[in-house]
Amino acid sequence: TPPWTKHLTMASSPSLFLLAVLLALVSWQATAYDPSPLQDFCVADMKSPVRVNGFPCKDPMAVNPEDFFNPAMLDQPRDTKNSKVGSNVTNINVINFPGLNTLGISLARIDYGPLGVNTPHIHPRATELLTVLEGTLYLGFVTSNPNRLFSRVVKKGDVFVFPKAMIHFQMNLAHDKPAAALSSLSSQNPGVISIANAVFGSNPPISDDVLATAFQVEKKLIDWLQSQFWENNHY
Repeated sequence: TPPWTKHLTMASSPSLFLLAVLLALVSWQATAYDPSPLQDFCVADMKSPVRVNGFPCKDPMAVNPEDFFNPAMLDQPRDTKNSKVGSNVTNINVINFPGLNTLGISLARIDYGPLGVNTPHIHPRATELLTVLEGTLYLGFVTSNPNRLFSRVVKKGDVFVFPKAMIHFQMNLAHDKPAAALSSLSSQNPGVISIANAVFGSNPPISDDVLATAFQVEKKLIDWLQSQFWENNHY
């Protein structure tokens, strides 16, 4: 073997390693969120028997302007009086707006009654960008371990971002008037897991032995919490 090939191999190893790292990063970025569409649009065919990760496409020749329109009336406040937590979330996602399929975006209007709370929850598939439409909110998110809290008070016109899959919340600080916000989410179907509902209201329930140990309380307190009606305020 010519002696110069040894030097070539040694010199090329760092380059190959760097190339491998770059390819891994590109691959990760490509699969991190909803996949990019491979055509102009893919209106969801909600009646199709085909099961895929997402929704199959409606025949493009059958698509019409109404598929890209939703009379959501997001300018109108929603009722919060019947909510135990004093909030009402109106979701606009691929489930009720098939034109969003494969586009990687959705929307939600959040209405808060006086002192109303959008309780701690996560969106497992999306980052959320919240704009305050009316009122003053206390909001924040908690990181993964060691669970650092980032929170602040925001007012009308302010914008706050909740990173993907972080536990987050909002509360209307006013005692006598409502508040409202509009959220954009980086997934056609971001999903939501309400923390209290998931922990104490799962079906079937999590063992009270597990929860009593996790929260370091007596089992009878866990049993009482599990007996409560855990409300879903995300409609």
